[in-house]
Order: sequence, then structure tokens, then C-alpha cells
Amino acid sequence: MTQPSMPQYGESDAARIKRLAMRSWRRGTKEMDLILGPFADAHLATLSEVELRAYDALLSENDQDLYPWITGARVAPSEHAPLIARIGDFARLRMR
Repeated sequence: MTQPSMPQYGESDAARIKRLAMRSWRRGTKEMDLILGPFADAHLATLSEVELRAYDALLSENDQDLYPWITGARVAPSEHAPLIARIGDFARLRMR
């Protein structure tokens, strides 16, 4: 696992949201772009500080790990499980 990018000193909330949204839409795989991008657009602005830190850490994971966690093909690590479940629920609702 790579280290999450932490908020830059003096980074505004708006800049942080924009950075996380960009990282959500510019993943290594199109599948993850289409899962994380819409989730980011719908939820980043309303996430708490703790949730934003967790999301930032999650974005540091490889897409090859994220996709099976989100789809339920593999069990997500406990530190990511609540957020992975939320993203998975969001993605499944969008597919209906």
C-alpha cells in the first residue's frame, strides 16, 4: 500500500475536494473511474474530516485491489471496510 497524499499545508477545503475528485476520476482502470468518480461527485462535499481522510487513504490503494473489494469478490481490509461498503452500495444503486 502506498502512503495517502495528505492535505497540503494551507490547502482549502475546496482544493482538497477538487484534488480527491480528480484522483477519483483519473484512476488506473476505467471501471474504477466509473465507480469512484460518481461517488466522489455525489458525496465528497458532505463527508466528515475523518471520512475524507479515510477516502484519501483508500485512493492510495491499487485498482486491482479496490475493484474486488467493492464488488465483493474479496473481503476488504478492516480499515477500509465501512467506506468500501458505502461505495459498493452507491455503485449498485446506480446500476439499477
